[in-house]
Amino acid sequence: MPLDPKAKLNAAVFEGDVAQRPIRDGYGEGLARAGETNRNVVALSADLAESTRNEDFARLFPDRFFEIGVAEQNMAAIAAGLGVSGKIPFISSYAVFSPGRNWEQIRTTIAYNDSNVKIAGHHAGVSVGPDGATHQALEDIAAMRAMPNMKVIVPCDAIEARKATEAAARIWGPVYLRFAREKSPVLTTESTPFRPGKAEVFWQPSGALKAQAAIVACGPLLHQALLAARELEKNKIGVLVLNSHTVKPLDEEAIIGAARRTGAVVTVEEHQIAGGLGGAVAELLARRCPAPVEFVGIGDSFGESGTPEELWRKFGLTAKDIRAAVKRALRRKA
Repeated sequence: MPLDPKAKLNAAVFEGDVAQRPIRDGYGEGLARAGETNRNVVALSADLAESTRNEDFARLFPDRFFEIGVAEQNMAAIAAGLGVSGKIPFISSYAVFSPGRNWEQIRTTIAYNDSNVKIAGHHAGVSVGPDGATHQALEDIAAMRAMPNMKVIVPCDAIEARKATEAAARIWGPVYLRFAREKSPVLTTESTPFRPGKAEVFWQPSGALKAQAAIVACGPLLHQALLAARELEKNKIGVLVLNSHTVKPLDEEAIIGAARRTGAVVTVEEHQIAGGLGGAVAELLARRCPAPVEFVGIGDSFGESGTPEELWRKFGLTAKDIRAAVKRALRRKA
């Protein structure tokens, strides 16, 4: 199996009964662990403590948990003050509300002051499903990566989400953590490397097959990218799959190396194509290593109600769509 052995992934990643967990569960676990490690970690919620998995932290550290209510702008401003006063505040809500509703407060009180605040945007992407377009944050990566001083991390599963949350507590300055709502396959293990700012190769072509394209993915669609890679290999098309969990700062050397090795790139994300991971990769390659790039993501539209699987099919986010994008990129190679 050509899963990269150095990635130390879940061996059951291609099995129909692979374990699934909500990615947001990892946030709750990571927040509690960060609180145990550092007494300066505090948590603020905008009346969504259960949905955003703050319950364990609130139970363990009631004097460090603050329920702000339906007031995302106030939550950001309060956290900004805490963040410049020696505390490490984590603020959480649905991503359409934070950083959606309170974007200006995040910009002016948190990012502008380089305040040590961690912003957890939950229920991101179309896989929120029946909640519909108003609750499906598809623009948040673009909004946050354009903001000076902000770091952006998009975990692929619950284990990586826990690691990312713990790591965010150790990183100085604003960090945006993006989490999906629904259960998704657990791809990684406790041994899988996770380093903020460093992309990891999850798939390499097997045997003598050469890598003809690189798939750069983040978030839960990374599983679809791996499924696509397996099917492409059956047709003698070798690809690399990179887990680019950190969208900002992007791992420029890893992505440039993959582009030079393969000559073609496909980006995959549950976000608008404009301004997200795809935009970041395209900007990098245009500057340092021009190559054909194809994009799998939301094409300038809002979401709608449906099951996650229905919406992934409708918006072209499945392994089948990724395979088609790889073939388009290959046709464009010089």
